[in-house]
Amino acid sequence: MPCDLILALDVPTREEAAPILRQLRGQLRWVKIGLQMFTAYGPNYVREVAGMGFDIFLDLKLHDIPNTVAKAVESLGPLPIKMLTLHTAGGGEMMRAAVAAQQKSNPQLLLLGVTVLTSMDATGLAEIGVAGAPEQQVARLGRLAADSGLRGLVCSPLEVSLLRSSLPAHLQLVTPGIRPASEQGSDDQKRVMTPADAARAGSSYIVVGRPILKAADPAAAARGILAELHGA
Repeated sequence: MPCDLILALDVPTREEAAPILRQLRGQLRWVKIGLQMFTAYGPNYVREVAGMGFDIFLDLKLHDIPNTVAKAVESLGPLPIKMLTLHTAGGGEMMRAAVAAQQKSNPQLLLLGVTVLTSMDATGLAEIGVAGAPEQQVARLGRLAADSGLRGLVCSPLEVSLLRSSLPAHLQLVTPGIRPASEQGSDDQKRVMTPADAARAGSSYIVVGRPILKAADPAAAARGILAELHGA
């Protein structure tokens, strides 16, 4: 299955998002709504963007005690969302509770386990008491997520090959930290890769924000990335 593109709608206001979304209608399928926009505008904004014809990836990175996460998944289930994130660091019991709630409230929803944030490197992990390289922690949490019933993971593109070689082939791998070669090293992402390289490594989806959002022509930028993916 070819790799697909998800727009990270990381902008301050719905007014700023509106013209970008209008330009991208019919150009790409997926939009990721994260904490910034969800906390500002809530479930109705999810419905609004879905109503424009986009498939919604709701990126809330749930992380709490098992019962609370399960209830949150049940509450979110009726929304028109296709993907939802939770932190694998919450543990197996939490993930199993989330899967049970997802099966009950929205059987088609893809729960994605977040392994190690792409903003973190070995130094950042050491600060929170995790020894070793990021890829070791990704492998550990990825295995725990698969064993707990999750059908997808969010990881750095640099760890995709590792996960593809060690986890079931059906797992969907969603990779942020994607930057065109001309923009490498331009922001706070530390573990990054180009779109074509991520696709060749085995990413199921790539997540791209600023290279599209800040482009003079967002639709042209999205088309260029999609062409690169399809060419890979």
